[in-house]
Amino acid sequence: MHLLKHVILLWVFLTTLFGVVALYAFDEANLADKVWIIGAIPIFIWVVWDIIKSLHYKKIGVDVIAALAIAGAFLLTEYLAAAVITLMYASGQSLEQYAANRAKQELTKLLSRVPTMADCYVDGTIKSVPVAELQPGDRLMIKTGAVLPVDGYVSGGPAILDESSLTGESLPVTHAEGQAASSGTLNMGQPFDLITVHDAANSAYAGIIRLVQEAQKGKAPFTRMADRYALWFIPLTLMVAGGAWLFSGDPVRALAVLVVATPCPLILAAPIAMVAGISTAARQGLLIKNGAALEALANSERIILDKTGTLTTGNPRLLDIKSDGRLTYEDILQLAASLEQASFHVVSNAIVESAKQRNIALLIPKQVKDVAGKGVQGMLNNQQIMIGQPSWVLDSMQTPTSDWVVSLLKRSSHNGQMLLLLSVDHQVRGALILQDEIRTDAPRALRSLRASGVQSLSMASGDQVEIAKSIGHVLGMDHVYAGLHPGDKVKIIRQERQQGTTMMVGDGVNDAPALATADIGVAMGAEGAGASSEAADAVLMVERIDVLADGVQIARRSQAIAKQSVVVGMTLSLIAMLFAAFGYLTPLVGALLQEGIDVLVIINALRALRFPVTHDSILNVEQQEKLQKQHADLQPTLDQMRQLADRLASHQQVTAEEIAELARLIEQKLIPHEQIDERKLHPELAHKMVGNDPMAMLSRTHGEILQLCNQYLSLVNQPRDEHQRNAMIGVLYGLEAILKLHFAQEDELYSLLANNYQA
Repeated sequence: MHLLKHVILLWVFLTTLFGVVALYAFDEANLADKVWIIGAIPIFIWVVWDIIKSLHYKKIGVDVIAALAIAGAFLLTEYLAAAVITLMYASGQSLEQYAANRAKQELTKLLSRVPTMADCYVDGTIKSVPVAELQPGDRLMIKTGAVLPVDGYVSGGPAILDESSLTGESLPVTHAEGQAASSGTLNMGQPFDLITVHDAANSAYAGIIRLVQEAQKGKAPFTRMADRYALWFIPLTLMVAGGAWLFSGDPVRALAVLVVATPCPLILAAPIAMVAGISTAARQGLLIKNGAALEALANSERIILDKTGTLTTGNPRLLDIKSDGRLTYEDILQLAASLEQASFHVVSNAIVESAKQRNIALLIPKQVKDVAGKGVQGMLNNQQIMIGQPSWVLDSMQTPTSDWVVSLLKRSSHNGQMLLLLSVDHQVRGALILQDEIRTDAPRALRSLRASGVQSLSMASGDQVEIAKSIGHVLGMDHVYAGLHPGDKVKIIRQERQQGTTMMVGDGVNDAPALATADIGVAMGAEGAGASSEAADAVLMVERIDVLADGVQIARRSQAIAKQSVVVGMTLSLIAMLFAAFGYLTPLVGALLQEGIDVLVIINALRALRFPVTHDSILNVEQQEKLQKQHADLQPTLDQMRQLADRLASHQQVTAEEIAELARLIEQKLIPHEQIDERKLHPELAHKMVGNDPMAMLSRTHGEILQLCNQYLSLVNQPRDEHQRNAMIGVLYGLEAILKLHFAQEDELYSLLANNYQA
C-alpha cells in the first residue's frame, strides 16, 4: 500500500510537470488540460475511497473538503488547480508516511533482532531448527555474535552478553554457569550452551515485541479530537465558500476557499507528534504502548509507586550485626554466610556478598534445608545452625526468649529494618539487620516529577507499616500505604482516580491488577514479559526510575506540540479562507499556499522527536560503578564504627587492639579516600559542571568528616577512662551517620553525572 502511494505521487508529479511544460513551452493548452485530468483522476478516486471507508466506520473528516475542491476544479475547468490540489494531497500523504516511519524508527529496531532459526542439539548433532518449534528443556548452542532466541540457563559458560537491547546497560554482562539469560541479548564472548526454559512465544523478547507491535498499531485519541474538529470545520468551510459565491457571484472564489481548506496532512500532524513522542520515549528507555497511554502519561496528576523493586533495588544490604557476647561479629557473619550459600534468595546473596567483602572464609554446610519464606538450617562444625525469620527461629528454641532478643525485635520494628536471627544448637547467639536500598536515582526522579507538575506522590507496599514508612519518609512521599494485598492496591488506585488522572508504577505480578486499573500503568522490568508488563500501558526498559520523569516530560511536550500543530494549522487555513473569499487568492495560489501550511505544521510536529538538549555525560557508566564500589568497599569500616560504638555504649568488653584496628582503617582507607575526593575528583567534576563552585556543599562535608576522623585518632592515644569512652561513642556515632549520608549523596550525584547531565 505504501508503494502504491509513492507510485501515485510520482504519477501526479510527472503529469503536472508535463502539463506545465506543454502549456508554457509549447502553448498546447488542450494537451495540458488532458494531462492534468489524467493525473488528477487517480487521486480523486483515492480521496473518495478514503471517504467511503470513513463513512463505513461512521466517521467523517476533512477529506470531504479535498474531494469537493477537486470536483469543483473539474467543473470550473480549473485543471491546473485540480492537478496542484491532487499533488498537494498525495505529497502530504507521503510526507506524513515518511514522518511516521521516522518516528517509529526506534520502535522497529527491536524487530530486526528477532532470530528465526536456532542451533539445537538433536540426537547428538547440531541442527538448525525454527525458533517457533523450540520447547523448554532443549539444548541450544549460542554462537559468538548470535542473539539468544529464547530464555534459558547458561550451560558450558560463562556467557558474556550484551543486554543493551533489554536493559540499556552499555557494558557486557557476564553470566556464570547456571545463571538465567534472557532472549534478545547478544553473545559477545565465546560460544556456550543454553538450556531453554520457555518456548519462543513466552520468552522475554517475544513479550517486548508484542509491546512494540501494540505501540505501532495504536491510534492516539488525539486523532479523534482532530476528527471532532472536522465536525465544525467542514460546515464552516462550506458556509464561507457558499457565502463567497453568493455575494460575489463568482464560483471560482468558492473553489479557492475549498482549496485552502484542504488540510488533510494538517490533521495527520497530531498523530505524528504523538508517535514521535512514543519514539523519543523509547530512545530514553520507556516503551509506551499507544497514543492513548502517551496522553494519559502527559495528563498524570497523581502517581502511586510500588516500593520493592521500583523505589528500592529489591536487593537488601547488611546494615548491622548483633551478638549476645558469646560469638564475635565475624563468627556470626561466617556462620550465616556459610549457611546462606545454599539458598538462592536475594537476602542470602546479600549476606554472602557482605562476608566476601570482609574477606571472611566460608565453611561448607551439611544437611542443609531451605524453608521457603522462613530461613535456612544446616550443620556447621557439628553444630545445628539456623538463620531466618525471628518467629521461625524462636519457635525452635528450648528456652524462653532472652531480654536482649526482645529488645532487638522492638528496636528493628521501630526502625523499619529486616531482622534475621541466628541460633546455634537452638540458642540465639546473634542477629543480622538488613534494609532494602533506595535506588540512587529515585530521589532525583521524584523531584523531577514534582517539578513537572505532579500533584501527589504515594508509595504502596505489601511490607510492614514500619518498614514502608522508613522508606517513604526518606523519599518525602505524600502518602505511604503499607501491608497491602493486590486487591488493596486496586482499591487505593480507584480512590486516587477520583481526585485526578492516576499513574501506577510497579514491577511484580501482584502489581498487575493495579496497573490495569490505573489511568496509566507503568511496569518496572527490563525483561518485559511478566504479568505486570502485559497489564501495563508502558514499560520501563531500563532499571532506572528517573526515566519515568523523562517520559512524563516527553509526553507533555508531545501533547503540547500536537495541540499546537492542530490549532496553528487550522488558524492559518481559516485566515487563508477569508483571503480567498474576498478574491485575493486564486485556486492555484491557494493550493500552493495550503501545501506550505501543511508542510509547516508537519515539520512542527516532528519537533517531538527531539528530547531537551543535554550535555554529554560527565562520567561514563564504568567510572560511576568504580566510584560507587569505593563506597561499598568502605562499608565494612562504617559497620565496624557502629558496632564498636554499640559495644562501648553497652559497656561490653572492648580491647585496645580493636580500637587500634579501627584507627588503622580510618587512617589508611577512609581519610585517603576523602582527601582524594576533595583535592582531585571533585575539582575535576566541578570544572565540567555548570555554576560557580557546584561542589561546595560536599566540600564542607569532607571537612566535617576529616575533623571527626582526627578526633577519633586523637582519642585512641588518650588514657582509657569514662571521659574517653563517652567521647569516642559520640565521635563514632556522628562519623558513621555523616558518612552514610555523604556516601548516599555522592552516589546520587555520580548517577546523575553518568546519565545525560542537564544544565
